[in-house]
Amino acid sequence: MSLSYRIRQFRNALCADVSPAEYALVAQVLTPAEQRLFWQMPLYDRRHCLDVYQTLVAAGERDTLLLRAALYHDCGKVDDAGRPMALGWYVLATILKRWPALYLIAARLAPAIAIYADHAARGARMAASAGCPPEIVETLRHYHDPHPTGRAARLQWADEQN
Repeated sequence: MSLSYRIRQFRNALCADVSPAEYALVAQVLTPAEQRLFWQMPLYDRRHCLDVYQTLVAAGERDTLLLRAALYHDCGKVDDAGRPMALGWYVLATILKRWPALYLIAARLAPAIAIYADHAARGARMAASAGCPPEIVETLRHYHDPHPTGRAARLQWADEQN
């Protein structure tokens, strides 16, 4: 990801807003357990997940399992107590990803960066615990893989657009 992309992403996080119509969409599309995964994310991650969902819809995606996964694909960025990752840690983690060796060291030393580094697997575990369909769990588990396939590849593509 380019620096300009990350700056735009940070600006969007600071100005994040979700409309009542979008919250109604979440209530319509997600099960109650999935809604809890959506609601535990901070506002800027909820906004991002809605943007990823809209990107998929605009691209003609009709796979309801993929669309549901898009709405909470970053749920693993909360800690074990359900606290969301602070925006400052998020920014630091995204910057450090440009230097993999430094990123790995930081993930060993800073719990927040470790959570960020493992958020896809964490999100998959959280989705499984919430009783989400296995197809969604696998999509969440693999969307950050280097060469994902199927739903995970489509989610990764939409995520990278936002």
